[in-house]
Amino acid sequence: MIPARYEASRFPGKLMADLGGKSVIRRTYEAVVDTNLFASTYVVTDSAIIEEEILKCGGRVIRSQKEHDCGTNRIAEAAQSLDADIVVNVQGDEPFIKKKPLADLLAVFKNDPSGEIDLASLKQELHDEKDINNPNFVKVITDLAMNALYFSRSPIPYPRSVHKGTQYYVHIGVYAFRKSALMDFYHTSSTPLEDTEKIEGIRYLEIGKKIKMVNTDYIGVSIDTEEDLEMAKNILNQHIG
Repeated sequence: MIPARYEASRFPGKLMADLGGKSVIRRTYEAVVDTNLFASTYVVTDSAIIEEEILKCGGRVIRSQKEHDCGTNRIAEAAQSLDADIVVNVQGDEPFIKKKPLADLLAVFKNDPSGEIDLASLKQELHDEKDINNPNFVKVITDLAMNALYFSRSPIPYPRSVHKGTQYYVHIGVYAFRKSALMDFYHTSSTPLEDTEKIEGIRYLEIGKKIKMVNTDYIGVSIDTEEDLEMAKNILNQHIG
């Protein structure tokens, strides 16, 4: 499921911006479909403009019936009526999403016959100190079994003594949910630590859900600004070239 809101505070209408002759949302939708991993792929939107764009290319759309303050709630509302065990959330501004990271997330559930894992998500090692200290990079720490312990905008873990082996990981916001966990999130009010950090993943931890983190080398381009769009155009041109 691809949540797709037309309005955006930093870049209004970004999902309909032209990216090499196709809109950003269409490229994202087609990239997900082309993985051939999913029984069904839907764009979930509050926008008639985005709905028309996806229907024009033969895609599937679910229109939101309520106002939502986050993409997770948007797809949860849509998923309520669907017969699905696993729901994967890919943001609408990820036109270069690849098959492997999505397949790796699905493999978590295939390898969990007892159903202990509620969610799976991606993490990637950070090396640049600026990124480690950047609050826009959400960091994640895990236990030895790769289950998330906490997400934070602060650098975690804190290196009390100089230790060159300290590793930092950024959370890549692509999620796979058991539908039951997604519904529990939807029907739970925001939680105290979630409100403090403004990180949705923390709510799952606060209500006792188990999140398996998967290492990835996937580097996407989330289009949040005009500059991001130009970067995406350059990447697309290089790929075509």
